[in-house]
This record gives sequence, structure tokens and C-alpha cells, in this order.
Amino acid sequence: MIIKTQQDVTTAVLNELARSDDPRFKDIMTAAVQHLHGFVRDARLTEAEFHQACGLIAQLGQLTTASHNEVVLAAGSLGVSALVCLLNNGDHGQTETTANLMGPFWRMHSPATANGESIVRSPTPGAPIFVNAWVRDNAGRPVEGAEVDVWHTSAEGFYENQDPAQADMNLRGKLTTDARGHIAFRSVKPAGYPIPLSGPVGALLRAQGRHNMRPAHIHFMIYKPGFKTQFSQVYSSDDPRLDTDVQFGVTQALIGQYVLHTDEPAPDADVGGPWYSLDHHFVIEPGEARLPNPPITGKASGERPTLQVLERRA
Repeated sequence: MIIKTQQDVTTAVLNELARSDDPRFKDIMTAAVQHLHGFVRDARLTEAEFHQACGLIAQLGQLTTASHNEVVLAAGSLGVSALVCLLNNGDHGQTETTANLMGPFWRMHSPATANGESIVRSPTPGAPIFVNAWVRDNAGRPVEGAEVDVWHTSAEGFYENQDPAQADMNLRGKLTTDARGHIAFRSVKPAGYPIPLSGPVGALLRAQGRHNMRPAHIHFMIYKPGFKTQFSQVYSSDDPRLDTDVQFGVTQALIGQYVLHTDEPAPDADVGGPWYSLDHHFVIEPGEARLPNPPITGKASGERPTLQVLERRA
């Protein structure tokens, strides 16, 4: 098609997309082109702004490494990850769900961990926490034999893949639910943490006057054939940034009660002083058990990164 006006561009692209033999590809790309061209027109994008945007998109890929995923970070900071999750879980967005963001820090091949064992694999400061979780189907029946990956930050706000001082796979483990659908493990209470600011995501947040903090949470990934794989995060009820999460991930169903114990003995005799407990229930839905590609595949080396915190503008 020979282009005569700016409107012809969209028509020409859509005509070519119509040639696809894949109906779903055609639907997705048609919607993408219509919205993208509409965005260019609505924003009255200048040539300079277009080239700036291309540079930022290129940076997302250039800054994505084996231990850091800037693309996933950007999707979360724009609320895209949360929206996709909520539209695809809870009966396609109709009901509450315990599904949540995968996040940019899941790694495959977490160490097998027996129920009740610790996932602390190198000296890690922080208050001990004892976690109990139950997995049920949407009829309330316990799900036995589900693999549950768990991972979280240290009390200093670092995932092990970011922190050369931590052992490989520290604060990560893979457990299996018993006949009650139950898992249990010991760890240290995680801290809230700032997402990295060195790339386009940092520029985005500064332009909006936002902080870059995630509230403290523990990740869970639940996998069993016959059920849709569920990623989840259980957020700490005592975190002051629950309602301003930089990744828009906090839902009411996933605010967990991290209970402080000061006067009663801990489940393990070697724990003296205060400790925490967390009990939480998950509901998984029928579907295909499938794992996505892990957003990271390795561990950082060199110096421990410096955590930078932005203040939220009033």
C-alpha cells in the first residue's frame, strides 16, 4: 500500500498483520499496533521523543544480565505485571486470588529442603522466622505433593543473587506439601528493599516523584501437574509501605500476619530472644502446570551493591 497520509500507516500495517495464519498472534499484534499508533497520536510524539524512547527500550535489554532483569522491573513499576496477574487468576479476574507477581529474582533449581528445615545457608543476620503454609484447591481440599519454591531477601534487603557475601541459593529452598497440603521452614525475617535505580526504571520513578521501595515479603511458587503454576508473595503486615509498593503488588489476600513473639519459646531450642511466625493459606486453580523462563540465571560477583532509596514526594 502506498502511503498518502499518516492514517494510511496504521491501515497498511493492520492489512499486513491480517495475513497471519495464527489467530492469537493476529489478535495480539492487531491490538498492540492499534494502541501503539494511538499512543503516538494522542501523545503527539516528536521525533526527538521517539528516539529517546527507543534508547530507553534498548537500555532495558542492555541492562538485563544473568543476575538482574530490567525489563521485568519496568513492567512491575508500570503496573503491567500486577494487571496481567490479576486478569489471569481468580477466575480470570472475577474473584480474589493468592496469585501474585513472579518478580525479577526467581531462580530455578533451588535446593531441596525437608519440611521444618532452615533455608539459611550462610551466616545471615536477622530475627528468626518460622513459616507454615497450606496449599488447597478451589474446593478447599488439601493439595499433597506440590513443589513449593520459596525465596526472599535478607534482613539487609539483598537477595542472594545480588549479594556476593551470601552463599549461592541462600534464603531459597524447594519444599513439598504433605497430606495436609502443608509446608514449614525456618529463615530470617526479610526486609523491605529498594529496587535498582541505575537504569530506565530509576529515571521513570524520579520523574514521578515516587519512592523505589518494595514492602517486605516472602515469595512462594507452587507447582503440581493438574494445577496452574502459582507465583505468590506474602507481604509483611508491619511494613509501612504496603499501600505505596513501587511494583503495585500488594493485594488484601496477600498481607500476611508476621507475628512477633517475645515471651514464649521458639520452635527450635537454639533460638533465644524475639522471633517471628507466619501462617498463610494458598488456593491454586486447575490448569496447566508450566514454568516460565527464569528472569535470572546466576549470581552477581564483585562488590556488594549500594542500596539507593528515593523519598516519595508529598
